[in-house]
Amino acid sequence: MQLNPTRLNTASADFLSRLTEATAWESVSDDARGSRVAEIIADVRARGDQALIDYTRELDGHKVETADQLVLDESALESAFQSLPSDLQSALEVARDRIVSFHSAQKETSWRLPEADDGIVLGQEVRPMERVGIYVPGGKATYPSSVLMNAIPAKVAGVSLVEMVVPAPQGELNPVVLAAAYLAGVDRVITIGGAQAIAALAYGTESVIAVDKIVGPGNAWVATAKRQVFGKVGIDMIAGPSEILVYVEPPMDPDWVAMDLFSQGEHDEEAQPVLVCADPDFIDQVIAAMNRLAPTLERAAIIERSINTRCLIIQVADRQDALSVINTIAPEHLELCVDDPETLLPDIHHAGAIFMGRHTPEALGDYCAGPNHVLPTSGTARFASPLGVYDFIKRSSVIHCSKNGAKTIAGVASTLARSEGLTAHAQSAEYRL
Repeated sequence: MQLNPTRLNTASADFLSRLTEATAWESVSDDARGSRVAEIIADVRARGDQALIDYTRELDGHKVETADQLVLDESALESAFQSLPSDLQSALEVARDRIVSFHSAQKETSWRLPEADDGIVLGQEVRPMERVGIYVPGGKATYPSSVLMNAIPAKVAGVSLVEMVVPAPQGELNPVVLAAAYLAGVDRVITIGGAQAIAALAYGTESVIAVDKIVGPGNAWVATAKRQVFGKVGIDMIAGPSEILVYVEPPMDPDWVAMDLFSQGEHDEEAQPVLVCADPDFIDQVIAAMNRLAPTLERAAIIERSINTRCLIIQVADRQDALSVINTIAPEHLELCVDDPETLLPDIHHAGAIFMGRHTPEALGDYCAGPNHVLPTSGTARFASPLGVYDFIKRSSVIHCSKNGAKTIAGVASTLARSEGLTAHAQSAEYRL
C-alpha cells in the first residue's frame, strides 16, 4: 500500500482553481436514477404495503410475506439493548445523556412583546412537529450514533411520533442500532430501506405513518428520493461525502494527525480528508505516518482509496493564509490543532463543527461530546447549520389588535393595499376604522 495524497501550495498561481476542482462534488442524482426513483415513489403511493414487501424481497433479500413482519415493536428494541455487553450499554447511555443535555439548551419558547400603547400585542408561538421520520443506513456500515443524533433532537423538541426506517439485508439487523433506537425514544421501527422507504415516510402506507419531515443519511438512491419528496415533506439536507479539515501548528505528534485524517477516510472512498499546515517538514512526517499506520487498520482498502483520490495536503504561508483556506472550503468538520484556538474563532466564518485544541479529535464529536454530528457538507456550511432541536419546531406569528390598535394601523394597511391594487384588502382594513 502506498498513499499519495494530492499536495497543494497556496503560493502556486493555479492554487484556487486546483482547490475548486479537488473539492467539487457532483450531484447525487442523474437522469436514469431520478427516473427510477420517481417510478418507485409512484409505485409505493399506488400499492402501499405490497410495494414495500416486493421491494424488500427484491432489493434487500429479506423474504417477508406480510407487512406486519416489517414492523418491530418496543419489546424487540428493548431486547436488543439488553443483549449488548454492559460496557456498550453504558457507552450508549453516556452518549445519549450528553446529546440530550446539549440539545436541551437549544429549546425555544413562545414569546410576546410588551403590549404597546396602541393596544397591539405581537409575538411568536413555537410548536414541535407532530411526526418525524428517520432514515438509518444498512449498507457498508451501520451507525447507532446516527440514530441518537437524529432521534434525540426531535424528542427534545417535543415531537410526538418518531418513526425510524432501516433496511434489513437478508433479514439481518444490527442490535446496536436497535438498542440506540430504544434509548433515544424512537416510537416505531420499520425494516425497509432505499427510495421506497422515503416514499413510504412521505406519503404513508397501511403500515407506515406519513410524517412531516425526513432526516438521516443514505446512499444516492435515498438522497434522490429525499429531493423528489421535498415539498410534500421537509428534509434535513442532501448530504455529500464526509469531510474533515485539520489545521496544525507544530509541534504535534504526526500519528495523531494521520489518524484524525483516517477517521474520515474510513467512512467511504469519496470521503475527503484535508490537512492544512505551514511547515513542509511536518507535512512530510504526517504523510510518512499515514503510510505506516494505514495498513494496520480494518478498513485500510477504503482509506487507501479515499487518501489517494480525495485527500488534500495544503501548504500555507501562515495563519492568515490558513484561515482563508478554511473559509474557502467551509468544511464539515474543522480541527484547530493549535495552542490558542479561541483566538482563531472570530475569523472562522464557515464550518459545520469546530474542534478546539490538540486534544479534541473529531471522533469525540461523532459519538459522545454532545453536539450533533449531522453537519453541512460540500461547502454548504456557508449557509447551513448542524441538525438541532430547531429543525423539529415550527414558529407561528401572533398578532392581536384591540379596537384602538386596529384603528392605529388599518389606515396604513389600506394605503399600502390600494397602492398594490388590492381593494378587498384595503376595505377589510377600513372596516376596522
